[in-house]
Amino acid sequence: MPAKKAAKKPVKKKVAAKKAVKKKRTPNAAFMKPMKISEALSTVVGSKPIPRTEVTKKLWVYIKKNKLQDSVNKRMINADANLKAVFGGKGKVSMFEMTKLVSKHLS
Repeated sequence: MPAKKAAKKPVKKKVAAKKAVKKKRTPNAAFMKPMKISEALSTVVGSKPIPRTEVTKKLWVYIKKNKLQDSVNKRMINADANLKAVFGGKGKVSMFEMTKLVSKHLS
C-alpha cells in the first residue's frame, strides 16, 4: 500500500491592510464664535471680537512677553495691573483658575 500524502492546506494570501485616511478635525462651532470682550480684558487682548480660543492664545502671549509666569511654580500666574482687573483683584492665580476668571469677561 502506498503511503498517504498529507492533505495540503490552502495558503492564505496576505492582503495589505488599507490605511485609514485621516479626516481633518473640524473645530467646534461654539469655540469659533467671536465673543465680545469686556473693557478690562480688552487692555490685554484687544477690543475686537475674537473666538474664545484666540483669547486664551493672546493671554498666554501677554503673560510670556511680560514674564508673569511664576518662576518656581509654572502653573501660577503673577498678575500685573492689567491682569488684576481681569482676575478680580487677585495678585496670583493658577492657570486653571485663570480660564474661569477670563470667561466672565466674555459675552
